[in-house]
Amino acid sequence: MIKSTVDPDCTGQFSALFLDYIHQKPEVSPFFNQYPTIGNFKKLMDGKKFKDSHRKVLLERLNFQYQGIKLSEVTDRQIQSLADSTTFTVTTGHQLNLFTGPLYFIYKIVSTINLADQLNQAYPEKHFVPVYWMATEDHDFDEICYFKLDGKKYQWKTNQNGAVGDFELDESFKAFFKDVVGFVPDFFKEAYQSSEKLSEAVRKYVHHLFGEKGLLIVDGNDAALKKIFVPVIQEDLFQHTPQVLADTQTKKLEELGYKSQIFPREINLFYMDQGIRERIEKSGTIYKVLNSEISFTEKELMELVETNPERFSPNVVLRPIYQEMILPNLAYLGGPAEVVYWLQLKGIFDHFEVPFPALMPRNFAVVLDGAIDRKIQKLGLSDEMLFQTVEEWKKNFISAHASMDIKLKHEKEALSLVFGEAGKTASVLEKSLGSAFEAAEVRALKILDQLGQKVRKAEERKWDIKIKQREAIFAYMNPGGSPQERVENFIRFYLEDQDFIPKLHELFDPFDFSYMILKPDHG
Repeated sequence: MIKSTVDPDCTGQFSALFLDYIHQKPEVSPFFNQYPTIGNFKKLMDGKKFKDSHRKVLLERLNFQYQGIKLSEVTDRQIQSLADSTTFTVTTGHQLNLFTGPLYFIYKIVSTINLADQLNQAYPEKHFVPVYWMATEDHDFDEICYFKLDGKKYQWKTNQNGAVGDFELDESFKAFFKDVVGFVPDFFKEAYQSSEKLSEAVRKYVHHLFGEKGLLIVDGNDAALKKIFVPVIQEDLFQHTPQVLADTQTKKLEELGYKSQIFPREINLFYMDQGIRERIEKSGTIYKVLNSEISFTEKELMELVETNPERFSPNVVLRPIYQEMILPNLAYLGGPAEVVYWLQLKGIFDHFEVPFPALMPRNFAVVLDGAIDRKIQKLGLSDEMLFQTVEEWKKNFISAHASMDIKLKHEKEALSLVFGEAGKTASVLEKSLGSAFEAAEVRALKILDQLGQKVRKAEERKWDIKIKQREAIFAYMNPGGSPQERVENFIRFYLEDQDFIPKLHELFDPFDFSYMILKPDHG
């Protein structure tokens, strides 16, 4: 593949706040720590004071979490390196989508691995480990229960509830798997068929794809890791400080004209146990777990936090600080929505004296095949024009290639001149005739507008093949109306080219926030 890039502004896919962040607009600077440049990572390292005791816990839990997976020398070395104070992580996170879900899951991890590689080259006296934060605690199964391939949706239907990482790959999954087993790569078959739970399968296939690149997979649903998080759990439950701090930051962003991405609650924790992950709400002096019969007094809840911190699962407001408390992390790589909501949270980090990491947009890309690339060449489309709507392009194309002026500008000018001169002459005879001629001119111009539309339609029929080619390009780049990277599954590209991911590693630059267009290399 060969790469070209466009400014994200021209794609129409990004919010004003995201664009102002990557373009370093001064008004946005109070909402983050260090802008992600290779040089600023020195400041991030200097500011990251990560306790040795936390490193010890992290090392122990990773060794435990990787039980059942045959570790290569690379993975074992990466895990053991976390005991060293000169080792840092760079992290991305995502839900447990089936068969990786949309393409951007792959893009996130490739971006993160490439960032670690660049930092290892720039700072050889330190060591940087790429991390995938596996969102096992998420309970929104509807968002992850399917994947799309070649326009078809493959969906797992189950009645299980609670944290999706604990979902069993039961008979309902096996029934779903029968529909896909004929075409999915063997490593997926091995991962799912040898696992009892969804989190186990995801760890296996992500490790297969990226383990040799040094990627470590962290599961935050862990009692020992949650103990580090206890001070934040307590303050959120009983003082509600995170809501106040996030609301303050959010209000400042809104005063600058930006829209909120997340909305903090009084309590930003879920109660989690087998088969349940539900919000906690305070009602009077009682803490209730919604959609259940479970409730606690304040004393009971305090005791539960101390004895079973794993029962408390952070929502989107607290998950970032939990991550940063248990990892020696310097950067978080996310999509445009993630980058924006992290900007709402810096006040929480400052309050708990946890360093705010560099916020790095993952790499963005659209992959074109040979047939689509040929259509683009035939139409003479520039990279920027690829992101126009079909209607916008068609309007410009027809105007440029029409055999006559579809706006009938000359005819309208002539008509206005005739009515204007006649109106002047007639108004001498009778003043009201001038108004009558003006009204007649308006009606005549409207008729010309209608005729102009008919001329446009005729021109469109004349250029029907070209228009269909442009529609095909748009549909390929935006299946179902959404950008390709948010819809298509990577299996489509992997089955055509098993070097698809290695080629992404070669092309992706984590410090380049442009939008990439990846085309076939005809050479």
